[in-house]
Amino acid sequence: MAGRVEPPDGTPDGAPGGDDEYRSLVFDESFVNAAQLQEFSAQERLDDEEHAAVRPRAEAERHGRLGLSFSRQGLILVLLIALAFGTAIYMGIRNPYRSPAKPEAEPVHSELMPLAPLDPVAGATPDDLFEHSPAASFENGADGVTLPSPVRSSDHFTQNQVEAALLGAKDYIVQSSLDPRVLTGSAVGPVRELLDPRQHRQFDQSVNNPRNDGRHAATAWMVRFDPAKAALAGEQVRVHGTLTAQEVSANALEVIADHVFVYAVRPADAGDGEDAERGTSLFSVRREVRFHFERGDLRDHQVTLRQVSMRAGPMNCGEDPADSLAPLLAGEKAKDAGKAGTDPFARGRSTASMCGLLSPSAQPSPAHPFKEKD
Repeated sequence: MAGRVEPPDGTPDGAPGGDDEYRSLVFDESFVNAAQLQEFSAQERLDDEEHAAVRPRAEAERHGRLGLSFSRQGLILVLLIALAFGTAIYMGIRNPYRSPAKPEAEPVHSELMPLAPLDPVAGATPDDLFEHSPAASFENGADGVTLPSPVRSSDHFTQNQVEAALLGAKDYIVQSSLDPRVLTGSAVGPVRELLDPRQHRQFDQSVNNPRNDGRHAATAWMVRFDPAKAALAGEQVRVHGTLTAQEVSANALEVIADHVFVYAVRPADAGDGEDAERGTSLFSVRREVRFHFERGDLRDHQVTLRQVSMRAGPMNCGEDPADSLAPLLAGEKAKDAGKAGTDPFARGRSTASMCGLLSPSAQPSPAHPFKEKD
């Protein structure tokens, strides 16, 4: 039998396959237009037998192209963001606008004055000299370079910052006035390393070409003796003085180190015997150093010198103290002590105008003075 046989009384109600199964679906115009596929007409299928039975609707193609366009725009946007981010990183690393260079440090100004004695220089053993001199109560070495107690904060600097400035000044004073290598002229590195790098140029000029012109004296930066003239008699150096700090601006502190150093010296060619020890004399240096500390100096533990004032003796007034100090030794007399003083009628900078008299009270009175053998 061909075809479909319907029951005599029709399809029973509720049976599957009846028209009532799709009765709830409404295929209106909006449903049809929303379909993404469209069936070819019978004529179109006859014209092109190999053509697919359906084709995308124009609206679906438009939506597809629109989705692809949005995908491309999103990709381009991501690339632009990545490019901008990479450019920002590159500009941060290779900034064409360099930070302004730190300004040059103010040059150090110095004043060095030899002190000439009226009487012959007293000689004895180091212990005898120290015991019978104004330095008898001084501390030995770095113990004489003390911080104020207590250390107080200022308006714009904490107690720790003020203390850091004081410690920086102390380190410089110890290295430049007490280090045996510096005192004997065999090293300058321990002093240079503590300076702000902006002052290295002036320091190097002072060491390589010292001049007593107020700016280029090597002895303004450190105490050192002429190795051809004198040598240290032992490691004992008596020290007494003060360190004071004050705020000079919201970003700067000033520390003033004012100390007296008393060295035991003897002739450079003296031996190690008893006579050599008894031929020791004392040499005193009054040294006032003015330091300038900015916040970066405190962080980097470096110092900036502003001014140095030094009085040293016993020395000859004619000695140039710019390169090194040449003490008068036991039994020696100053050649031109009577010429010391300032002549207001003398024009220019003269040696005499930069020399002073060493007070007799500043000289030791040893119990067993040295006497040279005939």
